[in-house]
Amino acid sequence: MENIYNKAVVGLMLAGNYVMEPLNSFFKGYDLTVQQYNILRILRGQNGTPINLYELLTHMIHKSSNTTRLVEKLRLKGLLERKVCESNRRKIEIVITTKGLDLLENINQSLIDFEEKLVHNLSKDELNTLLELINKVTNK
Repeated sequence: MENIYNKAVVGLMLAGNYVMEPLNSFFKGYDLTVQQYNILRILRGQNGTPINLYELLTHMIHKSSNTTRLVEKLRLKGLLERKVCESNRRKIEIVITTKGLDLLENINQSLIDFEEKLVHNLSKDELNTLLELINKVTNK
């Protein structure tokens, strides 16, 4: 008997790998991981407003316990800064640097082109349907 639930879950896993493996290679060319790019993307979306580690983690696609290590690697590259919060000295706030923004700007068009190649065999209507189904599966 066919287990359609298992087929669907395995299909989602295969689709995830289909996207993640090439993305990992793409970002390696910029000396980044997918997770590091995600952090920079979130920080860019803050428009200069600092964010603490907990808030950053809630926005991340890959929620993991190594977020502190990822942030530190990006800090060492000069792509973000960590600052002590003025109102709560125990709280560390994170903000993207100009160098981080410049890197994202440099990546932007190449990433758009790369993503387009990954899904080139789907029409706009199929892409919209895919997005609707993904949102339905992930309850978003």
